[in-house]
Amino acid sequence: MKRDVKEFKSCLKPSPDVVVSCRGANGEDNALVVAYACNCSYDPPMVMVGIVPSRYSYHMVKETGVFVVNLVAEKNKEAFDYLGSHSGRDENKLEKLSLNYKEGVKVAAPVLLDFPVNIECEVVDSIKTGSHEMFVGKVVYIHADEELIDDEGRIVFSRIK
Repeated sequence: MKRDVKEFKSCLKPSPDVVVSCRGANGEDNALVVAYACNCSYDPPMVMVGIVPSRYSYHMVKETGVFVVNLVAEKNKEAFDYLGSHSGRDENKLEKLSLNYKEGVKVAAPVLLDFPVNIECEVVDSIKTGSHEMFVGKVVYIHADEELIDDEGRIVFSRIK
């Protein structure tokens, strides 16, 4: 037997846990947890992330047109929870958590080295879908922990814990 669904917020589960890192035009770095993230093209490779316009990082991505998608592993749970429950308006979250990061190879945004996979993206389009603006990012560079890469240079996602 089926029942009526009363709340229709996020019905496509599971979705990947991701942290988006970005840099504002003023050089300030930040990172936030996004609930909406997915592949949206394989040729060329593109991903899409949804950010609520009231979020602190929203204007950073809007201004600079770049972001990094950082995939989350079990070892990142504490950082993931913190980044998802605190705002960059109030503190420098990357410093607060002592996260290791470096400059992107292709984009001017922080790559979070403590996370197993980092996907550098350039915004090629966006669409406002109601509560979120969905930023379509063309993948321009990917970093991954060495143990996640197979002999052909592909990420073996099942190795991410």
